[in-house]
Amino acid sequence: MRLAERDEELRVLTEVLDAGRRGAGAAVVIRGGIGCGKTELLTALKGRAANAGFLRLSAVGSWPERRSPGAVLSQLLCDEPKLAACRTIVGEVVKSAATAPVGGAPFGEQPLDSATAAALHGLCTQVTRTADRVPVLLCVDDVQFADPLSMHWIVLLLRVLRSARIMLVLTDCTLSRQAHPQLQSELLRQPNYVAMTVPRLTPEGVTELLSQVLGDPLARELGGRCHAVSGGNPLLVRALTEDHRRAVAVFDRAPTQLVVGESFGETVLSCLHRGRPVLLRVAQALALVDERHTDPGRLARVLDEDATVVARGIHALESAGLVDEGRLRHPLARKMVLESMGVAEHRALHNRLATALYEEGAAATRVAEHVIRGETATCTWTVPVLREAAERYLLANRAADAHACLDAALRACDDDAERVVLRALVASTAWMLNPSMSARHLGELTVALRAGRLPDQHALKLAKYLLWHGRFQEAGHAIERMEARGHDADPAAGGELRATRELLSATYPGLVAALRPGPEDAADPRIRGAASLSHVLAHGPDDRAVTDAEAALRTLRLSGDTQEWLMCAVSALSFADRPESAAIWCDHWLGEARARHVPLWEAEFSSLRAGIALRQGDPLLACKFAQVALERVPAESWGVCLGGPVANLVQAAVDIGDHKAAAEYLQIPITEGVFNTRFGLYLLHARGRYHFAAGHPYAALDDFTTCGDQMRRWEFDHPTVVPWRSEAARAHFAVGDQERARALAHEELEMTGPGHSRARGITLCALAAVGPSAARVGRLTEAVENLQKAGDRVRLAGALADLARAHVAAGRAERAQLALEMALRLADEAGIAAALGDLREQAQRIADLRTASRLPESAVAALSGSERRVAALAARGCTNREISERLTITASTVEQHLTRIFRKLGVRSRQELPAETVLEA
Repeated sequence: MRLAERDEELRVLTEVLDAGRRGAGAAVVIRGGIGCGKTELLTALKGRAANAGFLRLSAVGSWPERRSPGAVLSQLLCDEPKLAACRTIVGEVVKSAATAPVGGAPFGEQPLDSATAAALHGLCTQVTRTADRVPVLLCVDDVQFADPLSMHWIVLLLRVLRSARIMLVLTDCTLSRQAHPQLQSELLRQPNYVAMTVPRLTPEGVTELLSQVLGDPLARELGGRCHAVSGGNPLLVRALTEDHRRAVAVFDRAPTQLVVGESFGETVLSCLHRGRPVLLRVAQALALVDERHTDPGRLARVLDEDATVVARGIHALESAGLVDEGRLRHPLARKMVLESMGVAEHRALHNRLATALYEEGAAATRVAEHVIRGETATCTWTVPVLREAAERYLLANRAADAHACLDAALRACDDDAERVVLRALVASTAWMLNPSMSARHLGELTVALRAGRLPDQHALKLAKYLLWHGRFQEAGHAIERMEARGHDADPAAGGELRATRELLSATYPGLVAALRPGPEDAADPRIRGAASLSHVLAHGPDDRAVTDAEAALRTLRLSGDTQEWLMCAVSALSFADRPESAAIWCDHWLGEARARHVPLWEAEFSSLRAGIALRQGDPLLACKFAQVALERVPAESWGVCLGGPVANLVQAAVDIGDHKAAAEYLQIPITEGVFNTRFGLYLLHARGRYHFAAGHPYAALDDFTTCGDQMRRWEFDHPTVVPWRSEAARAHFAVGDQERARALAHEELEMTGPGHSRARGITLCALAAVGPSAARVGRLTEAVENLQKAGDRVRLAGALADLARAHVAAGRAERAQLALEMALRLADEAGIAAALGDLREQAQRIADLRTASRLPESAVAALSGSERRVAALAARGCTNREISERLTITASTVEQHLTRIFRKLGVRSRQELPAETVLEA
């Protein structure tokens, strides 16, 4: 492979080689970074020397052999037949030096004994005599690692070099200090001394090197990126070409992007191991810090090295192209360097770095990062720094990092009182990430509460955690102890207790009784938000609850102290038949939860959004959000609140008509404590609907009845929450108990009130199903109006389908088509066509009937605008009085209009009025 951008260096070396052949001895030192091509130049020079008839003697220095006497000298002289006489001399000198002080001392620190000096002079004489017969090229690669004995011989040779046909070429990679000052001094005295520095390749040079392997087009495309990754280091460039070759072999095609793989990583480590050990340690410290322009003084303290040595080490890494502005150039290089450390070494380095940063006054978060990774070291400043870092991380929405800091602080702390507070904080951050993570701390926190050692603000949170995990008795004791303390002297603590009680009573109504909010609570938006939900659950939708919920949502900001109250306010809007507003607010808070990287918040808002989507008649969207909820927090971590997301999944599957999926969702393990929560009501309702849809009315009736009993017991018995009476009425009717079915449906209809609501629409559908057929069309027509205003597409599609069937059953097939068309459109939009049966076949049959019995278009067109409006309402089943009230006309006028309508259309009763009148109106 041709050397790239090395023509000038080869020209100079060739000139020196020619001069040496003519008798002008010379010395050349080639310097450069690790892997920058010094050895390649030496190899190229040897090839030219062989062609010129030179005797070539070579050696390579290495760090492990730097204290081995004669290691380089033996390589140079012992294997050449023309210098056979040298082999014995070298052996004797090496044997003698191994027992002498100079054998182990660095070069220049011990004088040579006379016998060794004489032997080395003799070796120089042997080489110069050989040079009289044939020019000699001596090459020593990595001379900085040459042993002292060999260095003495090289220096002696330099003194006789000028008068011999000898060319001495050394490569030197100065890594942390000047390798051999005495050698440099002797070199400078030589008249034919040449020093050259081999630079790294330019981007053009990298492209040239790549083109020899990849071809010109791909080389030009990848050259810039390859230069950025390799720093122009030829050895790393070749490693990258090898990674490319391997990728071609694996994928059977040439990648269009630069491949940075195993060969590159191994070569980086190889470069580091070729230098002094301190170089690898400097690289490891740089990888650990991973910052631009790292202070060498700090690294020196971390590594317990001289600052000058570290600075030169950084310079050597930059010269090799491994480091740019104090950072390793590529993530893979950093990864390989970090993995080169053992676990103990890794931790020790983190601990020393944490100490150095703390002493410099660095930010707590920077110090904490290394304290955590160091794991073992504990200083007096460790816990305060970790707590400060946790606070900063929480403000920056980095709950996982905050938890790691507090967990490390808990392990490091030895003060019992502070450990209680730290454990509470650890439980709090763990709760935000995954409630199961907090469970291991609850026992000790409960003990601390009983002993009076747990501060009030943490005691209230402990009660919430215990309830979530189904530890109801312990939670009750915690709340009782808080109330027993009294907070007359601390209004803030009292307000916190009341807000928490209001919150918990809406979720665990059978376990925590709500407090009647007082005048002082009106200023607390959290209490207003939670109270609005409690009010809707107990009394149904009203404007006051909506006002309170929206006020809370506008005032509060998402945090650990507000998240659950925000959910209450959004839930109140949803149950108060404000699904669009609830969806907008929920999407807003869900977006914030995602931005703050708090899995529990995202999971809870996702589950809430799924429930809202169900009330909007969008089961596909509901299923998506419910699945996200269980992805962000797994089912086993939801505690007794698991009923929420599971109920949403089951409801969505039933709405879609996927009974198999619903059955699978019901296999998710549920603890009995779920049914002590509001979410247990949703689960009973969903499970009952599944049983009924699957053809098991008795099982459905059990669930609906249990749900109703619980709602009455908790005084949350309003159909806007769960219309259990309607569902139970259908189940009773299915098993033949028509009287009980109608009683339940009528009872629920009374509870819904006279206004339009989703609950009223659902109840009217049930009443139409279980009541007399004569009233079915009227009730279903009213149900359609209610459900249209509520915006529930699934329930509306079902009501329209039932209305169409009612028209068909009454022999008025012509009226069914409009309802069926609307039902089909809604079913397709909501993805529930499978759940509504053979609607398309029914629609086709009705269309066929209407084709045979269609009235002439001229007959409908003959109606005036007023007559069409009256006809439309009459076709829907409205009485004369209802029509007069809606159109603000007298009953007599209605009768006159109907007389003219019947005559123009040729019909004799309202039942014969065609659907076209509705369309025209």
